[in-house]
Amino acid sequence: MKIKITLAISFLALLIGFTAFKIDDDPFTLLLKKLEDYTNKYQQEKVYLHLDKPYYAIGDDIWFKGYVINTKTTAPSQLSKILYVELINERDSVKKLVKLPLISGITWGDFKLTDSLGEGNYRIRAYTNYMRNFGTEFFFDKTIKIGNSWANKVFTKTDYTFTKESNVDKVEATIHFEDKNGIAYKENEVSYDVQLDYRSVAKGKVKTNLSGDAVINFTSSQALANKSGKIVATLTLENKQKVVKTIPITSTSNDVDVQFLPEGGSMIENLPQKIAIKTVNASGHGEDIKGSIVDETGAEITSFETSYLGMGNFIFNAQPGKNYIAKVKFKDGSSKDLKLPLAQKAGYAIAVTNTDTAKVTVKIMASESLINGSELKVVAQQGGNVFYVSKAKMDKQVLVANIPKKNLPIGVVQFTLFSTTNQPIAERLIFVNHKVDLIDLNLNTSAVSTTRKGKSSFSFDATNQNKPVLSVYSVAVTNATKVAPDEDNESNILTSLLLTSDLTGYIEKPNHYFLNDDVKTVKELDNLMLTHGWSRFLWRNVAAGTGPAITYKPENSLSISGTVTKGGKPVPGGKVMIMASKGTFFILDTVTNADGRFVFDNLDFPDSTKFVVQARTKSERKFVDINLDVVPNQIVTKNKNTGDVEVNVNNSLMKYIKESDNYFNEMTRLGLLERTIKLEEVTITEKRNPAKNSANLNGAGRADYIMTADDLSTCITLSQCLQGRLPGVIFQGGIPYLMRSQNTPMSIVLDGMRVEADFLDNIVPSDVESIELLKSIGNTAIYGSQGSGGLIVITTKRGGGTANYNRYAPGVVTLSPKGFSVSREFYSPKYDAGTNSNRADLRTTIYWNPQIVAENDGKGKFEFYNADEPGQYRMVMEGIDAFGHLARKVYTYEVK
Repeated sequence: MKIKITLAISFLALLIGFTAFKIDDDPFTLLLKKLEDYTNKYQQEKVYLHLDKPYYAIGDDIWFKGYVINTKTTAPSQLSKILYVELINERDSVKKLVKLPLISGITWGDFKLTDSLGEGNYRIRAYTNYMRNFGTEFFFDKTIKIGNSWANKVFTKTDYTFTKESNVDKVEATIHFEDKNGIAYKENEVSYDVQLDYRSVAKGKVKTNLSGDAVINFTSSQALANKSGKIVATLTLENKQKVVKTIPITSTSNDVDVQFLPEGGSMIENLPQKIAIKTVNASGHGEDIKGSIVDETGAEITSFETSYLGMGNFIFNAQPGKNYIAKVKFKDGSSKDLKLPLAQKAGYAIAVTNTDTAKVTVKIMASESLINGSELKVVAQQGGNVFYVSKAKMDKQVLVANIPKKNLPIGVVQFTLFSTTNQPIAERLIFVNHKVDLIDLNLNTSAVSTTRKGKSSFSFDATNQNKPVLSVYSVAVTNATKVAPDEDNESNILTSLLLTSDLTGYIEKPNHYFLNDDVKTVKELDNLMLTHGWSRFLWRNVAAGTGPAITYKPENSLSISGTVTKGGKPVPGGKVMIMASKGTFFILDTVTNADGRFVFDNLDFPDSTKFVVQARTKSERKFVDINLDVVPNQIVTKNKNTGDVEVNVNNSLMKYIKESDNYFNEMTRLGLLERTIKLEEVTITEKRNPAKNSANLNGAGRADYIMTADDLSTCITLSQCLQGRLPGVIFQGGIPYLMRSQNTPMSIVLDGMRVEADFLDNIVPSDVESIELLKSIGNTAIYGSQGSGGLIVITTKRGGGTANYNRYAPGVVTLSPKGFSVSREFYSPKYDAGTNSNRADLRTTIYWNPQIVAENDGKGKFEFYNADEPGQYRMVMEGIDAFGHLARKVYTYEVK
């Protein structure tokens, strides 16, 4: 990308090309070139998921579309071709993981919320393998509430009260237990474990009172760095059944953190500066305050007050030798005195005004002692792309420049002030809300139905700067009367890709800043910019050319790779074969390079596919070792969105989850939804399938005889384990035969792949999960001629957190890598003239379509049928074009 640079002498605008600077003679231009090289080398990606709903209930499906863009080009990313999406519970455990193929930075998938899950604050986290190099703070990580009424018999509501004694926080938690009908669980035993910062701080037992309340007391010392956690409460019912509830602890005190942040980074004596305020309570939410600034004599200098979510600013001019106190008043009537940051004796300050719709005003101020003609520079950049550069000689105390907003991109822009020696000395973020950089969606809603089960048809024109654009969209339609949106707190394609992904820390109510474009909202957004840091890179790393170690490469396809060795040395020219034996079928071969490396790439296989990899030397010797490349799983970090955690999830979603019960019960009655948990206490005796992972063509466990891993623990070789223990089987020279057909060796099937009978002792007994004997005609017939002498079906251990692959013997390994998840299609019923359905349609997500295309003429359309319930229906449409222009449109209509 060509860099446009604006050179200003005393901040007079003069456009010149990048080549006008002599790189050899100009260290600052060399720094800008380093920035371009740095961001080209360390290109980063952003991920956003469009979810069909803001919250869910157990029994629901979560439908999502993934968008991945490149921060350097702001277009759909071509770096990665695979996206990982995880569903993480309150215990920071991954409950579901899907791996999805990306095509031009776009994919879609879903999660099914089975009734084996509990209610709680879940997270949906999405990332590419390449993004792991830059840290989890860049992942898409959204907290969603999932309620549970359909498969739940115990509901809780928790209230916390906080006190402080001798610098120790004391917490009293009152947990109310009741059933679905609101009847309290009286005098039931509750055992509890209070965990803070991953450590248990209190354990015990209490009984609920006649109101169904259990009171738990615990303390939090200052030694605990993170004062959040959970209470694991186990309620014992009358029938002795134990029900476990996990209750979040979002804070352990009423403490409020107040920060005073000078614009640009430092407070300088005798320079009038904007001082930003950021106030956050112990639960992570912004809390408004007011107060005054006084000097050491107690004289009031100025007053201040936050305007939105604990953020605000005031103008302050620190005088030499003075110390200042902020007298803060909180909303509960309490007060606190805080020292303001100490002002530097001399320095430079940057001030940016962003309230004008046409221009950004940049002001540089210097202490009197620094008015010496030194040359300063200002750079405005986004994603490593430089959009403005100016130079100025500091020959007066204040210099001002006006930058047309049309020269700046949409989103977060970083202004940096550099010293004469090209060191960054002040930084300021602004948000440029360029409507011209967005796709304009013009909806035609004349064919939208307002009747129940009526057909609603939408057509639209997509343009950018009045030109049609080829673009793709995802559309979600919900009954907002049942699924009430929290518009201020929505995460959407604009908030995620333009705002929160470029800022550090938790951003509360991000969509608030996009709902209105008035002066009040612009000022609130600017306060957000004043109080949050830039997250993408540090200038000192650019100057030094140091970046993160690129350990995780961009994935272009599924692949299986590794190294073949013999005696610890690589085997060049070795022959490697791979066979997919379950889920799909193919055989590939290759040859190792000089380092013994091999790779099978451009693979495409579904999840749960099993592979066997076999290697030989160039001279067909099989006694070699295969070491497969294993990429470690991504660790789950603590939830950074602390302000989105809801203590009483079920209570906050009670209206929705109880209405969802009707829909789930109707679906269950029709056989369209299965339950795995019985609400009534029933004693069930189930015979566990000892060969549940078997590739037996008759079905796992359908065999004449089965041996398990427990039966194989004392043997050196597998034939030794089986000798005399498989009924009707004898061994001759280590090869198994059925007694009735001793001229035909038995067939051996290893993880779905047929191997030679003499291969048996190459398998390590401790690697085996189960062995199935097939000898009757009913079990061998499905294998045809291969089953004439009987079969032994061997299944190896896998999954459940054990090794990613199993090495049975030199030259052979099996593995079950994570493959692509198959995305389901959203069921959208049709109620046309030829359809006669009296079935109640109680869906909350009325329509979901992750792939709606506007062709080259910018035109597109979609249609669906309304559900059988009245309400305010809400259509949300989001998308992107090939140049990275984003789109979002919300439309509501009434169904009567």
